[in-house]
Amino acid sequence: MSEEFKIDIVNPEKYFLTKDDVIEVIVPAFEGEMGILKDHISIISFLKPGVITVRTKSNDEKFYVEDGIVEFKNNNLSVLTSNIINIKDLEKSKVQDLIKIAEAEANKSGMNDQVKFLADQKIDTLRSIN
Repeated sequence: MSEEFKIDIVNPEKYFLTKDDVIEVIVPAFEGEMGILKDHISIISFLKPGVITVRTKSNDEKFYVEDGIVEFKNNNLSVLTSNIINIKDLEKSKVQDLIKIAEAEANKSGMNDQVKFLADQKIDTLRSIN
């Protein structure tokens, strides 16, 4: 019996990734990192800034996301996000630029705890990539 399922990652510009031979996906959900395997219960969750790992039998791919929604139903995983970058295509200078932007967000006065948390998550994730 196959252990594979399908993933679609979509951003406003295009279908970013479609694969039907995925064996595991790890997503940065608000509840914590969530691993999804074939026949996982149906879920809908929000994404926080972090790294999505897509595993197939032949390789792993990693993507940086800042936000989004993930839905798993009937062995189909859908990820909707406004911003996604393949980590292998991410240059160090771009990571440094993103860190500076996130640090500026984190240092704004008068922000609520949720906005501060998300900015800090971006900074931590980007530093781990760098």
